[in-house]
Amino acid sequence: MTATETASGLERATLDKAASENFPVAPFFLPRAWRADLMAVYGFARLVDDIGDGDLAPGGADARALGVSPAEATDRLLLLDAFEEDLRRVFDGTPHHPLLRRLQPTVRRRALTPEPFLGLIAANRQDQLVARYETYDDLLAYCALSANPVGRLVLGVTGTSTPERIRLSDAICTALQIVEHLQDVAEDLGRDRIYLPAEDMKRFHVQEADLGQKSAGASVRALVAYEAQRARDLLDEGAPLVGSVHGRLKLLLAGFVAGGRAAIEAITAAGFDVLPGPPRPGKVQLLREVGVILRGEG
Repeated sequence: MTATETASGLERATLDKAASENFPVAPFFLPRAWRADLMAVYGFARLVDDIGDGDLAPGGADARALGVSPAEATDRLLLLDAFEEDLRRVFDGTPHHPLLRRLQPTVRRRALTPEPFLGLIAANRQDQLVARYETYDDLLAYCALSANPVGRLVLGVTGTSTPERIRLSDAICTALQIVEHLQDVAEDLGRDRIYLPAEDMKRFHVQEADLGQKSAGASVRALVAYEAQRARDLLDEGAPLVGSVHGRLKLLLAGFVAGGRAAIEAITAAGFDVLPGPPRPGKVQLLREVGVILRGEG
């Protein structure tokens, strides 16, 4: 296999995951230039999450692209350090990883700054060091690194960033992160991570062992319902972002909010039992939510 074929394979292995997200990443109705830049940003965000979760494609090609030896390829903190070093080349040099080479023209064209990218790397470093969150505020601080930078990058790519839009975007992105945590309680526990605040678990009399069952008991369901309502409130707080823009961007942002609301509805329809597997919304539910948002009814 040639170096070009390997690079292309690395890009596809990561970018193809866009189809499984709760929200549209770069839908067809956007201008082509926006789609290309949003996919470049998504490629970065997805790859850094895959490094942090240990979900890189088999074979070690990503590690080799970052200059990490096969013997060290399982050291996630070392990989994240190498990834950050390669990110800095995006802004001053020539990056090594194909997804970062893909990102460089976007960064230059849209005048993006390093901070949101560094935030996503910092969140994944935190995942290697922090496996439990004592309070909801602690979780929000994590979401400020793990989720909010994505919305800020979308605003940057589309040239629509203002302080108020950033505030609204942060609320939406935090909500989407909380929803994803609720969907993935069992998967996260398998990685020895719990994103349900410990103080809330105590309030609802939920033990860690309860999260490892095949089906959720009444206490776990009540806890999930409580956190889902928090996410719903955050989505409602951020929803005015949709009305602050026009055209195709309005439809994209409506898709983000609708994706979160539809996921919450799927969790609700499952009786808040997220332990058998992630409740996922169907396309009909997603489109219905988009329509509600665009009509200004929600």
